[in-house]
Amino acid sequence: MHTVVVGTSGTTAQDVIAVARGNARVELSEAAVDALAAAREIVDALAAKPEPVYGVSTGFGALASRHIGHELRAQLQRNIVRSHAAGMGPRVEREVVRALMFLRLKTVASGRTGVRPEVARTMADVLNAGITPVVHEYGSLGCSGDLAPLSHCALTLMGEGEAEGPDGTVRPAGELLAAHGITPVELREKEGLALLNGTDGMLGMLVMALDDLKNLYTSADITAALSLEALLGTDKVLAPELHAIRPHPGQGASADNMLRVLAGSGLTGHHQDDAPRVQDAYSVRCAPQVNGAGRDTLDHARTVAGRELASAVDNPVVLPDGRVESNGNFHGAPVAYVLDFLAIVAADLGSICERRTDRLLDKNRSHGLPPFLADDAGVDSGLMIAQYTQAALVSELKRLAVPASADSIPSSAMQEDHVSMGWSAARKLRTAVDNLTRIIAVELYAATRAIELRAAEGLVPGPASRAAVEALRAAGAQGPGPDRFLAPDLAAADEFVRAGKLVAAVEPVTGPLA
Repeated sequence: MHTVVVGTSGTTAQDVIAVARGNARVELSEAAVDALAAAREIVDALAAKPEPVYGVSTGFGALASRHIGHELRAQLQRNIVRSHAAGMGPRVEREVVRALMFLRLKTVASGRTGVRPEVARTMADVLNAGITPVVHEYGSLGCSGDLAPLSHCALTLMGEGEAEGPDGTVRPAGELLAAHGITPVELREKEGLALLNGTDGMLGMLVMALDDLKNLYTSADITAALSLEALLGTDKVLAPELHAIRPHPGQGASADNMLRVLAGSGLTGHHQDDAPRVQDAYSVRCAPQVNGAGRDTLDHARTVAGRELASAVDNPVVLPDGRVESNGNFHGAPVAYVLDFLAIVAADLGSICERRTDRLLDKNRSHGLPPFLADDAGVDSGLMIAQYTQAALVSELKRLAVPASADSIPSSAMQEDHVSMGWSAARKLRTAVDNLTRIIAVELYAATRAIELRAAEGLVPGPASRAAVEALRAAGAQGPGPDRFLAPDLAAADEFVRAGKLVAAVEPVTGPLA
């Protein structure tokens, strides 16, 4: 099994994916253990002094003005976890919780939080045992960290609350820890607060969304090319010299992807043969510009994610010179903004995919294809309602594109009077990515059927197109013919795109695509 070693200087997106989705084993480096111990000495020294220090010997949030005596400090740390574990609603996905826990461990291991090495080891042990705390949909405002979600994870470390075992059964956390030989932690000064105060949930979801969207943007370039081919469009608009004079990197990458998919096609360039066309429609001609702008937005989001992955987010933090200082680094604004940006580009990508699908189905705009790609139009409805489904998904994406980060709602008796809503941005982005996958799958299903209909007329599609059609049919999505129960075909196309099989099908022909 792959092992991820957590050091003092952050982590990578690949490591997050490996732990969250690949169940990679987690280990602490020796440097991390040393940094944890050194920072803990500083916290212990401050705890012994009579002067109040936020997070060490005071209350929290609006209650930070109260000095807490030695005899109540362990109770204080337990209480913050218990009281903040106040989430409600459906459970969030296992991969999200694993990313959340791993990223909190990443910050703890930095030596900037004052947490003892044994607490960090317990966090790693819980991950390695496949124990997943029950975390709920609602509870984070994306400021002071993802408080409620992280609190539910910290509760598991204490042996309290509920968690899911590696067999998928939800049980009391204490029972699961005992079954795996893990001793619950007894939290000391600052440790409860340090386990709660991070952007880890929204960051984990950002990293996974970027991983998914990389596949989807390449898939969308392929389906755009297939639709252009099926519509007898021209590939001249994809020429590198045209995109060089507007040098957005994503635009050039998308145009190159499409051009390579269309190489050797016998369908492109026929737009003047029967019904003269000066230009293809925007949804066909401008695909590289739209897809490319989304790609560039992904690059910006990766930059933000990379910075956050290198960060140690806590309040207060232990600085290298020994000071323990309050700060506002837990505010989720940088992550929240890019989560919203990605929801916007996902909506626009879905929208342009749907427009091409509609064009393929409309006999007045499809340049000779049968109505709705039906076998016997009138008797058969073809893909009419598949486009309805796609349109409903696009409409949902547009609603999900409304920014969460433009909102703020005061909390903690106005101490936390401006929040990021980054968790909410991340949750809606997950839905948007899920729906975008389905939208691309519908375009793929329509475009491949249209290409097969063209082939039946004697027009020869390109090698990459033929590879996509053959792989999709082998995956269970059937080709042209009389009406049948369509949902299983669409589900097969969805899984085909989701699993990266569309990209895998064409790359042996095209070479690696961007």
